[in-house]
Amino acid sequence: MQHSRIRLASYNIRKARGLDQKRKPGRTLDVINALGADVVVLQEADKRLGQRPTAVPRKMIEAETDFDLVEVARNGVSIGWHGNAVLVRRGIGVRSIDPLDLPGLEPRGAVRLTLDVGAGLTVVAAHLGLRRRDRLAQLDALNTATSADAHCVIAGDFNEWSDTKGFEPLAARFETHTPGRSFHARRPIAALDRFALSRDVALHNAGVDQSALARVASDHLPIWSDISVPAATC
Repeated sequence: MQHSRIRLASYNIRKARGLDQKRKPGRTLDVINALGADVVVLQEADKRLGQRPTAVPRKMIEAETDFDLVEVARNGVSIGWHGNAVLVRRGIGVRSIDPLDLPGLEPRGAVRLTLDVGAGLTVVAAHLGLRRRDRLAQLDALNTATSADAHCVIAGDFNEWSDTKGFEPLAARFETHTPGRSFHARRPIAALDRFALSRDVALHNAGVDQSALARVASDHLPIWSDISVPAATC
């Protein structure tokens, strides 16, 4: 069977504020462009207060990248849903977009979208909660929300410090992969950022961007994975 292969990346951009405490969206986009990804899911893409205006201007994304911004925001000033934004390489079609509310003590959400990749790839962009009990409930909700999706990847900041616990709701359908330690960017000690792949999505390679620019642009380092899904049948 033929497969379609893409690179997927995830990056908590900390509202484009670097470790030098300077907010530089252009620097954030330089890191993103260097990843060579086809799809990039972002966490903390919007500021926290008020209407949550974007930390990276739409016009800058359009002018300085080869990505289209997937329209997930429900207002005119954000680019994300609960801070989750998605960039897709121009030419990749988006079939459906579904913003999701997630359970838990603090407001959290995720974005589910289906891409024209192979037979169809569902990507869920997520930023899970700080308490494990909330994260377990959130992963259970995402498992339910994607139950009909044959080829699915959940990507983002899982906020889980353990290498072995906290992923139980996904165990029956997904394999959770940790490309490496991505937090704190100055001295990475924790693998908070992960990909969970449904059984028929193949992982070929994965890693953490440890470039000098990435080490100062956010408190998280970006992660990436090369994956493939079965090709569409005629």
